[in-house]
Amino acid sequence: MVGGSAIRGSRVGAGPMGEAERGDAAPRLYVSYFCSNGHETRPAFAADAQVPEQWDCPRCGLPANLDSENPPPPPKITPYKTHLAYVKERRSDAEAAAILTEALEQLRARRAAGEVIY
Repeated sequence: MVGGSAIRGSRVGAGPMGEAERGDAAPRLYVSYFCSNGHETRPAFAADAQVPEQWDCPRCGLPANLDSENPPPPPKITPYKTHLAYVKERRSDAEAAAILTEALEQLRARRAAGEVIY
């Protein structure tokens, strides 16, 4: 028996050969965004969609906008601050000295009364 499979060369669940049954694709609009590293990104949007002013560059992660001559600057990265740095921002050295003096007087009074032993 000379036989063959009528579905040779296709896979299970494959659609018909030729034109897609889903119809035509929606009209698209390709917009160019530029980052400060000189990368150009062209995402596709629906033709009737509102295009955002900024887009993140997929290569470097920096913000990109529509103006190739003036791309947005990279965001400023603030360094990590310790708890002590935040305290020093809120209080002056004179205020800190006054608070320390008050705390030491309270501690010495508690030690004199026998509340704190060490």
